[in-house]
Amino acid sequence: MPAPSLAPVPAAAPATIAMLLADSRLPAGAHVSSNALEAALRDGLRRDEVGAYLASRQVTVTRVEAGTAVLARHLALTCAPEELAPALAALEAEWAARTPGRAQREITRVLGDGLRRLADVLWPGAIPPVAAGAPPRPRPVVLGLVAAAAGLPAPELVRLVAYDDAQTVVAALLKLEPGDPRAGAALVLEACAAMEPLVGPLAALQDPALLPSAGAPQTEDWAEAQSALPRRLFRA
Repeated sequence: MPAPSLAPVPAAAPATIAMLLADSRLPAGAHVSSNALEAALRDGLRRDEVGAYLASRQVTVTRVEAGTAVLARHLALTCAPEELAPALAALEAEWAARTPGRAQREITRVLGDGLRRLADVLWPGAIPPVAAGAPPRPRPVVLGLVAAAAGLPAPELVRLVAYDDAQTVVAALLKLEPGDPRAGAALVLEACAAMEPLVGPLAALQDPALLPSAGAPQTEDWAEAQSALPRRLFRA
């Protein structure tokens, strides 16, 4: 479906941009993911262990995605137009090497394409098209390109990725094992606090080769298991 023709979106304050991108009600498809929580609960993860799961994600898969987003933002701001596409391809290769699970890569690209469709309306031209037959860009790459176009600083971009990851898990938890949503809000804040010491180093990244490599084999296994569930509430 082609993007609707709209008037140019006026510039907004970075805090407003961050709030917009963190809003789960955005039409970007975020509701399809539980960040592998559905499979984790089926595999025996207890509700009182979800906080530990969130904290472990922050310093592993979320750290990789935050670094990828920062690097995409940096490339968008520093590369000449003819250099951006190959630079992004190299960054995506670094991201993929640090995201070995097929299911996790696939859902991240699905979410990236949803965000790309939104960006095509709100920030036209911010997301360079991929080559014919190439897969969609992963969400952290698209998010970094949006951050560059919208004026979102690198530290706030890292915090946005951290918040988005934690909120995705907690929103899924409240559907899979309903409980007190106030406790869920506390889990999100605790998870974001776990990322805070990493905000500075991640925000300073400029070389894709220095993207953190932080494995999370159990998370990868749960994502693979969830992708194969015959009946499931979430795609991943």
